[in-house]
Amino acid sequence: MARAVALLTAGISLLLAAFAWPSVRSSVHDVPIAVAGPAPAVEQFTAVLGQRLPGGFEVTEVADTAAAERLIRHREVYGAIDLGSGTPQVITASGASIAVAQTLNGIATGLGRAPSAGTTEADTTEAGTAGAGTTGAATSGAGPTEAGAAGAGTTPTVRDLVPLPVDDPRGAGLAAGALPLVMGGLLAALLLTRLVRGRTRRVAGALAFAVTGGLATATILHLWFGSLDGSFWANGGAIALTLAATSLSILGLASLLGSVGFGLGAAVMMLVGNPLSGTATAPEMLPGWSGALGQLLPPGAGGRLLRSTAFFDGHGATGPVVVLAAWLALGVVLCLAGGLRARTAAALAGPPAPATA
Repeated sequence: MARAVALLTAGISLLLAAFAWPSVRSSVHDVPIAVAGPAPAVEQFTAVLGQRLPGGFEVTEVADTAAAERLIRHREVYGAIDLGSGTPQVITASGASIAVAQTLNGIATGLGRAPSAGTTEADTTEAGTAGAGTTGAATSGAGPTEAGAAGAGTTPTVRDLVPLPVDDPRGAGLAAGALPLVMGGLLAALLLTRLVRGRTRRVAGALAFAVTGGLATATILHLWFGSLDGSFWANGGAIALTLAATSLSILGLASLLGSVGFGLGAAVMMLVGNPLSGTATAPEMLPGWSGALGQLLPPGAGGRLLRSTAFFDGHGATGPVVVLAAWLALGVVLCLAGGLRARTAAALAGPPAPATA
């Protein structure tokens, strides 16, 4: 009994650490944004931004608004600050990440208070922090900011260039759908291993499930919940590729290593891939190197691919497609290796001994 209690305690501690750590330690670091306008104004704004939030943003300087919007639509930056006119303009893309959009609003409008008298760094930081929530309104922290900016005559305007759908303005459906996709791939590998004989048939079953599961999930998220825009078939294909990569990689590990491989694959996808996917926020919001690691696993790559097909006309989809295709190919190779290993072991064991009367 003591052993069972110890294992259960370790298990719940591991689950809590895996799922809570990314959220508790999340912050803004190296988030790519663009700043448009005259060179002196851009340099001054960038310097102030670096002082207020060191390392928070990776700034790309562009000449005008059109260049900034092009970077946003191509998923090279999350948003932009336009200083080309008398009034600063914040251009966001909640379709890429509502958390980054809120943070950008709070930080940018907070910095807009800098020219006003009596504004302190603590005030600006507080305004930016208020905008960093993942579920608050897009203008979180704008109350005190607007007061300060109004005194300076430079109240920023906010424009969402790539908004989330009207039926799901918080992106709840997309964020909540990340875990079911991982569990779907896991259950597919488990059931195919237990119920289907023959590795070729199992691979075919995983691919067939990926197609039907992708279309079913796209129907729910796109047509029912209204959480996705863009092409229904492109969204269904993105989900199908994610399911195929997840299920086949776990199926391949189980084919090669048995139950140990299945447990290893499940742990990687559930305890590492899902918490570090960044689907609910953004990879740049996760602590340290964890966001980059999450994008190399099927849950993270799948979430980014789905955002690209749903809100950005496929821009930024190349990297996630390569990652998912690599995991899918790895799963097929592991299944073949498992079959070869089983045949080799059977050949070395020799024919079965004849039954005695």
